[in-house]
Amino acid sequence: MSPTLIGIDELKSRPASAGGADEHEVDVESIVRTASDADIDAIHRLVSNHVTEGRLLPRSREEIAARIGRFIVAADNGRVVGCADLAPLSRRVAEVRSLVVAGGVRSCGVGRRLVRELEKRALASGFESLTAFTHTPGYFVQLGFSIVPHTWVPEKIEADCRTCAQFRHCGQYAVMLPLIRMQSSRVPAHSTHA
Repeated sequence: MSPTLIGIDELKSRPASAGGADEHEVDVESIVRTASDADIDAIHRLVSNHVTEGRLLPRSREEIAARIGRFIVAADNGRVVGCADLAPLSRRVAEVRSLVVAGGVRSCGVGRRLVRELEKRALASGFESLTAFTHTPGYFVQLGFSIVPHTWVPEKIEADCRTCAQFRHCGQYAVMLPLIRMQSSRVPAHSTHA
């Protein structure tokens, strides 16, 4: 797959906060691309740095390495500033996992680009819906997702939730985006007039 360019007009440069290892000022075009083995450590650092915020589950370096083909990254001047994982839950449902954007480039459109790229990939892979479990559902709602009951995503409950120490107490919201409807709504209307 070819990289998706994030245009300068979509990125608002803002100074990085003092001291953060994951902070970075965006000053050139970033690209969203499939992650490679060379990105494993950067993805692991991003995820690990954000686990402490309490809104992201930890991922081991080995788990990331085993699933590197599912990850996409946003890179700026060769530096990984964001990542996300497209995790299949079933033949119909895929999940946005480990969506992380470095502190210095948040609110610059990087996360939105990562989610949009996962939507495209999920649709191309034949999934019918894209889901996420999040503490910030408003972010996903702005991207077209709907808040749904957890029971609407039984694949996630069986795959991950039942064995989680925070099961039934995690405070996360389930959000879902139907991809089939999205595909048909984006088909251009053709005029029937000659």
